[in-house]
Amino acid sequence: MDKNMLISKSKDVKKNIIEMIYEAKSGHPGGSLSCADIITYLYYNEMNVNPLDCKDENRDRFVLSKGHAAPALYSVLAEKGYFEKSELLGLRKIGRILQGHPDSKKIPGVDLSTGSLGQGISNAVGMALGLRYLGEKSKVYVVLGDGELEEGIVWEALMSAAHYKLNNLVAIIDNNGLQIDGRNEEVMEIDPLDKKLEAFGWNVVICEDGNDFDNIDKAFKEIRLEKNKPSIIIAKTIKGKGVSFMEDKAGWHGQAPNKEERDKAIKELGGI
Repeated sequence: MDKNMLISKSKDVKKNIIEMIYEAKSGHPGGSLSCADIITYLYYNEMNVNPLDCKDENRDRFVLSKGHAAPALYSVLAEKGYFEKSELLGLRKIGRILQGHPDSKKIPGVDLSTGSLGQGISNAVGMALGLRYLGEKSKVYVVLGDGELEEGIVWEALMSAAHYKLNNLVAIIDNNGLQIDGRNEEVMEIDPLDKKLEAFGWNVVICEDGNDFDNIDKAFKEIRLEKNKPSIIIAKTIKGKGVSFMEDKAGWHGQAPNKEERDKAIKELGGI
């Protein structure tokens, strides 16, 4: 792991997120920033992917089940070279490829269209089953939001993955503790997550800081040891990570910054 490279790249990804949402005047900065470090790690250190051949049958697959955090995925894909970075400023604009949720028919590198919460992890289970049937060694990685776990379809998918012992499926929960209406425990309690997930038959690893690359790397090294069941990382993150006035604020779930807020955020992330 090249930690310095990952830190630098993650800052670029987060700056892109702010710029995109500011330009679009709408979007979801809080949850995009909280999972940006995880997605950066996946594409730059974990997954077998090639932007020059994004349909390679031997590639690993990525599913953003929390599809509203699309700016984080778009930013990483652009930084990796799947499409021109100039496309980022076309976020949510008519006639452009980057809409509010990922679209696999229009966007190079997007393996699955997502948006309806819970359907991403469900499709990921199907992908993992399909890869096993075909005898492929590829893995499927899926990022979920913790508020998303309130969807019943998520638990049906988790149960299925354990039943079929899908050791080629890795899920990461962006556990930032907040959703659009407030704190998880106030809207719908989801803890104790680790015990629930273990009871559903998953290999569970807790990442105490999902915005720190040493912690992320340690968690992924641990799950690589599991050979007989699907693995899930509970990554404790901070909503709005990297921008002080957005951090741990439910109000930044789906609010675009104004120019003053945009300038301040970019400065905190290291400038233009």
